Amino acid sequence: MNDTGDIIAKTAVLYPNVVIGKDVIIEDFCIIGLPFRGYNNEETRIGDRAIIRSHTVIYAGNQIGCDFQTGHKANIRELNTIGDTVSIGTLSNLEHHIQIGDHVRIHTQAFIPEYTVLEDHVWVGPNAVLTNAKFPQHPEAKQNLSAPYLEHHVRIGANSTVLPGVRIGAHSLIGAGSLVAQDLPPGIIAVGSPARYLRDVHY
Repeated sequence: MNDTGDIIAKTAVLYPNVVIGKDVIIEDFCIIGLPFRGYNNEETRIGDRAIIRSHTVIYAGNQIGCDFQTGHKANIRELNTIGDTVSIGTLSNLEHHIQIGDHVRIHTQAFIPEYTVLEDHVWVGPNAVLTNAKFPQHPEAKQNLSAPYLEHHVRIGANSTVLPGVRIGAHSLIGAGSLVAQDLPPGIIAVGSPARYLRDVHY
């Protein structure tokens, strides 16, 4: 433990230009601030009271708020903005240039592609997959990515898939195993493949 109350395992690797808040725990074999292709000394910042569990990799340029935690072996690519009180589950993979609000929960083995936006209080269930490439392996696929946008309090059930460019309205709930192929309005429950309106969310 150092004078800020941090507990950093001896086997953890922290690259230069990493700023760690107070009372942070970084477990064995984590890598923080890993340089990426085109890296230009971007600062990596992790807020107070974070718990980063073993074998997690966080690339450089991430700006992460307070009370952040990961499961084991989470992988977080570069240049994301992550709010306060965010949890990333074991074996989940976040690509780059993602915007995540406060109080977001991403469960085990979820995939979040680059440029996705998750507003506050979004909940993503285990094994859920969000996608952003309409035509994978097309020569211009990377130039035409279209990521999902999940408004606040959206909940995505386990094993669901959200297709590129889909926007899901606030407070909507996607049933487990659903395929979301088009925009959905706020405040509904949608289920199936493709996901269709079932009923309104009752509060």
